[in-house]
Amino acid sequence: MTSVLAAGDHFVHPEVFVDALRRASARELRFDTLKLPWPVEPFGPVGNVQEASGTEQQLLDALGDHEIVATQMAPFTGDVLAAAKNLKFVGVCRGGPVNVDLQAATDNGVIVSYAPGRNAAAAAEFAVGLMLAALRRIPGSDAELKDGNWRGDYYAYENAGIELEGSTVGLVGYGAIGRIVARVLRAFGATVLVADPFADPIQAAGEGVELVELEALLRRSSVVSLHARLTPETRNLLNAENLKLLPEGAVLVNSARGGLLDYAPLPDLLRSGRLGALAVDVYDIEPPPRDWPLFDAPNVITTPHLAGATRQTAHRAAEIVAGEVGRFLEGRRPRFVANPDVLARYEDLQP
Repeated sequence: MTSVLAAGDHFVHPEVFVDALRRASARELRFDTLKLPWPVEPFGPVGNVQEASGTEQQLLDALGDHEIVATQMAPFTGDVLAAAKNLKFVGVCRGGPVNVDLQAATDNGVIVSYAPGRNAAAAAEFAVGLMLAALRRIPGSDAELKDGNWRGDYYAYENAGIELEGSTVGLVGYGAIGRIVARVLRAFGATVLVADPFADPIQAAGEGVELVELEALLRRSSVVSLHARLTPETRNLLNAENLKLLPEGAVLVNSARGGLLDYAPLPDLLRSGRLGALAVDVYDIEPPPRDWPLFDAPNVITTPHLAGATRQTAHRAAEIVAGEVGRFLEGRRPRFVANPDVLARYEDLQP
């Protein structure tokens, strides 16, 4: 009987993993569960990995002789992986397994899979929601009305909002999330530009978007939304220099990764009106400090990294991981392997 540890948390509950794994495998499985504190307690670096929850000792105590672990945030550091002698497979229900030391996993013969697209629908909907909230002043007018201010002057031309229909929206990144955002925006009647060096031009044309270079996107877009992955090459992709290319009064949305955007020049751009509004769900420091300069800047909407927070995301993430575990137990290669070099140790796995 194969032993599995379901190391969930307060978002993807251990029981959600267990149910999904039972459906995905015909084998008899023995389960133990561990409930980590995220998001009741913020994630952070643990040992030599990032964005993890719980402690190394907590995970080691639960690991025992388990061969397979399904998790979201458990800290699979080098020390944990070296101590987990029976471990063969770690399924991480995130778009990237940043809570796993991939080199140590490879060195110890542990396959690490991940769950691309698990929150694509949720994140795309949230990004469009932020656009609408910023363009139509929804959070600010709500707060003012509750404070006793009936802002009829928002009907004054200079204060009035902007429609998505007929607007040009630029998407920086065209992966699973960006493609859904583009589809929704086109339904609104927006013109959609995309800057992504990895996008397929034929696919993009078929989906009704125009591929352009980043500079051209910034010059032409009245709304810009970030959907790229954070890599050394994309860090501060939007910065003090190229943000000046935006049209006067443009709206900027970041619900992807804080590191894609240089936040330092934004307060001045907002106060000058060069930037019309900013809506962000992610930050250069999470959570941002109470004296964060953008809290005092005009026309800023902030949310606490909630884009992926739907119940469907939790279930979809567990199902993707369970499918990967099921393939492995059937003697097949997982589809989403973060450390493909380890597969040399599993030559008997079929495609």
